[in-house]
Amino acid sequence: MLVDTHCHLDAAEFDQDRNEVISRSRQAGVGAFVIPAVERKAFGKVLEICGANLSCYPALGIHPMYVDHATLDDIEALRSRALEVTAIGEIGLDFYVEHYDREKQVEFFESQLKIARDYDLPVLLHVRRSQDAVLASLRKIGVKGGIAHAFNGSFQQAEEFIRLGFKLGFGGAMTFERATRIRHLAQELPMACIVLETDSPDMPPSFIGKARNSPEYLPKIAEVLAQLREMPVNEIKIVTTENAMEVLELE
Repeated sequence: MLVDTHCHLDAAEFDQDRNEVISRSRQAGVGAFVIPAVERKAFGKVLEICGANLSCYPALGIHPMYVDHATLDDIEALRSRALEVTAIGEIGLDFYVEHYDREKQVEFFESQLKIARDYDLPVLLHVRRSQDAVLASLRKIGVKGGIAHAFNGSFQQAEEFIRLGFKLGFGGAMTFERATRIRHLAQELPMACIVLETDSPDMPPSFIGKARNSPEYLPKIAEVLAQLREMPVNEIKIVTTENAMEVLELE
């Protein structure tokens, strides 16, 4: 079994065939799906999907790129749902797009970290060109750990996330030969810190072109990691699943 630790199955791109996608993915060997919300209006849909599919696990949060139109009422709505989720996420900081309000991003990120801390929940982190700032907030507001989604930082930053109790997510970007930094990280980091993800419907792997990404492609992503590390793919599947289940406390 594989665990897709980050897939947006609530996205509109799956509205026509969501159940079929889940079925195909399960047939391909994906046994669990973690579905993170990105804004308050998605909370209900994520919980509904997960309520109807026992293999789907909900995470709720306000993504940094949705913070500009979020309010403090959204934070309270998240707090009121904290007992219903597996993790808080997708939350974090995004400094790639310069016009987003960084101060407000930090305010909302740290408010959501406090919810995770208060309810002893792991977090799913968005860390785009913001690794050091995210680490600073994590040191300030300690949480039990979680996953740094789509990790693309340095080895030193990776070591600090690991020290703070985090696993590092690798997905479609790793399948591109030109992604040398990500592939080197995937080769050299300890296997005990690596989990797999698709970020469906985004971040399609190289072998599907620009098509809609889906959890059903996770086994082939696992094969790429096996090739990079020169390990049997079955061992990759076993270890990454154990890592995911440990950090997210899945049953």
